[in-house]
Amino acid sequence: MAAAGIALIALVSACGATGSQAAPGTIAVVAAENQYGNVAAQIGGKDVSVTSIESNPNTDPHTYEVSPSVAEDVGAAQVVVQNGLGYDDYMTKIESASPSQTRKVINVQNLLARPDSTPNPHLWYDPTTMPKVANALAADYSALKPADASYFTANATQFIASLNPWLQAIADFKADNTRTPVATTEPVADYMLQAAGADNLTPFRFQADIMNGVDPSPQDISLQDNLFAQHKVKVFVYNEQVTDTLTQTFISDAHSAHIPVIGVYETMPTPGFTYQSWMLAEVNALQKAVADGVSTQSL
Repeated sequence: MAAAGIALIALVSACGATGSQAAPGTIAVVAAENQYGNVAAQIGGKDVSVTSIESNPNTDPHTYEVSPSVAEDVGAAQVVVQNGLGYDDYMTKIESASPSQTRKVINVQNLLARPDSTPNPHLWYDPTTMPKVANALAADYSALKPADASYFTANATQFIASLNPWLQAIADFKADNTRTPVATTEPVADYMLQAAGADNLTPFRFQADIMNGVDPSPQDISLQDNLFAQHKVKVFVYNEQVTDTLTQTFISDAHSAHIPVIGVYETMPTPGFTYQSWMLAEVNALQKAVADGVSTQSL
């Protein structure tokens, strides 16, 4: 959901790069979102310096405004990772303004062959996404530092294996809770909810309106209200990073109806999380909500 003019600055991921000052001998990597930056750091290990631009879980990623330091970082990067699907178009604009024959760009939309018409841009919640990103990173790093190709490949293999607890938690939830009815504000975690077999009763047009900062229709607001008032859903999932009066009303309505509430994030909560532990925490919150009626509004 859009809010006016929030300017973010480049923040540093786990690898410890400071702006464009990559450590000597390392590959300079810039990720638009810190979940991609975290994976980039895990695959590159000692051979990369990673800067993640959007890292603040308390702000709206859709309202990002580019600072001069971000443009410098992207211009100096040897590898760039961005989501695509209009989510981080500023990256493409910066890249076009500072062209490079050698810069490698991983656009996750293109990597997954998703068309521009794909309605949900939150690709990192799809369990099939990050294994492909990991392999693409290993390939690009290997091209830049061939002597360490086996190291990058091994890191990617280890990373993909480390996703198994998350994938197992999704499978277990789906097996135990077939077509669990849920309500949402935005399609932030929709890919994961779909993988877990949940039945999202909130119309996508409503989710898209909230995501794009458009006032939902009175009819859709009434429909959402009825999901709580008539106890049609077992869980309410909302975007913890972007709330307004309408979202707060829904949260209050859900609590009043004794429906557990889950806050999900667009960027990885920091510190203390990796991509793997973040995704697993989100599924665990869903499990606790359905099995025990426990709300988890923040991680």
